[in-house]
Amino acid sequence: MLDRVLRLVLVALLLACVAPATSAAPRAAVTLLTIDGPIGPASADYVVRGIARAATDGSQLVILQIDTPGGLDLSMRSVIKAILTSPVPVASFVAPSGARAASAGTYILYASHIAAMAPGTNLGAATPVQIGAPGMEPEGKPPPARKEGEPRDKPGTPAGTPPAATPPLTSALERKAVNDAAAYLRGLAQMRGRNADWADRSVREGLSLSAEDALKERVIDHIVPDVAALTARLDGAIVQVLGRPLKLQTAGAPLVNVQPDTRSRLLTVITNPSIALILMSIGIYGLLFEFMSPGAVAPGVIGAICLVLALYGLQLLPVNYAGLALILLGITFMVAESFLPSFGTLGLGGIAAFVAGALILIDTDLPDYGIPIWLVATVAIASALLMALTVNVALRSRRRAVVTGIDNLIGTVAEMLDDTEREGWANAGGETWRVSTAVPLRRGQQVRIVGRAGPILDVAPIDYYNKGELP
Repeated sequence: MLDRVLRLVLVALLLACVAPATSAAPRAAVTLLTIDGPIGPASADYVVRGIARAATDGSQLVILQIDTPGGLDLSMRSVIKAILTSPVPVASFVAPSGARAASAGTYILYASHIAAMAPGTNLGAATPVQIGAPGMEPEGKPPPARKEGEPRDKPGTPAGTPPAATPPLTSALERKAVNDAAAYLRGLAQMRGRNADWADRSVREGLSLSAEDALKERVIDHIVPDVAALTARLDGAIVQVLGRPLKLQTAGAPLVNVQPDTRSRLLTVITNPSIALILMSIGIYGLLFEFMSPGAVAPGVIGAICLVLALYGLQLLPVNYAGLALILLGITFMVAESFLPSFGTLGLGGIAAFVAGALILIDTDLPDYGIPIWLVATVAIASALLMALTVNVALRSRRRAVVTGIDNLIGTVAEMLDDTEREGWANAGGETWRVSTAVPLRRGQQVRIVGRAGPILDVAPIDYYNKGELP
């Protein structure tokens, strides 16, 4: 009996020692990533690497805070692929109040394991941007938009009739783009158990929802004011990640705010279409100056670096290659104007080609991805001024008198390099020349060049030349 009591006491003591250690065990961290602005190559790279780093560091959750007007399709899809294959659950959170997850942001929200919004935010308008571009609407007045609360199909509408708010698509290309986007978003909704019908309508009708309406429509899971409230709300939630349930323990978990690193900041700069255009112009002109003045080194080095950075940035963007070709052709014409007597024709044609190419260079209508007109005009004017300066320098050089050559050595002073009585060698103008003389000359003697016979210079001693006593 005493043995049993001692054993129970020992077990109780062991449990008492283990319990505090277990309760004090630190919880895995929560990683916070932020998208603030259009979704492009730089932000996609930042999110993809941030999710991979969270998995490596053992984070239990990635919170992706979103405030975006949309973004590029390729960048959006790379982010979604990273979310779908992540071993760490991702919670997309539209915040702070006043933020939005429009277009590409809606797709990312649907793809996430958890979707949340702050009060006063909105999402939707998931129609591909090119479909809604100006000038692509069909002729005639578009049908009126459906009002809030109005049924999608009015009474008496035959079955199968498209919704009144859905404008007819004007081409097969538009239908393909809309159908592809609708199927993509519907598939994400079905995967996460969210409202697939509203996802389809968001693409086809361009609908948007406030945070409260999104919660009612089963588009999102939570409405919380900030990240701290979101982590508290998700504590104890069970999330399906890659087919297996995962329980979150986020209450009191440390929050790791991952900011864009140097690589992401560099990508943000060089993938700006305006910066890419400036870098390309600097690169081409730098190489041009190096070719025109071999050995200058600095223009060639700076030009090569700028050109490589510009081409790398452009290959990440939706570039219209016709626009790129026009820019290169325009710069070629402006350079050719400096060497060919076209009386301004090539130069004016080059400026026109450069302006046209810059205006159509970026093949998208997304906000913040166009090249402003003022920048195109500034670069074109700078190129025209540079062309005019080059032509002016060339003309002035052409009118300048010839100051080199064998005939310009006549009358100058040379120095004998050896003793001679008839023919020898002399240093004239920093070069070694064969010379002939009528009188003996000695090494180091100063002589005057008085004529030439082919490649041989006629020389005479300076004292003879000064006295006019040439033999």
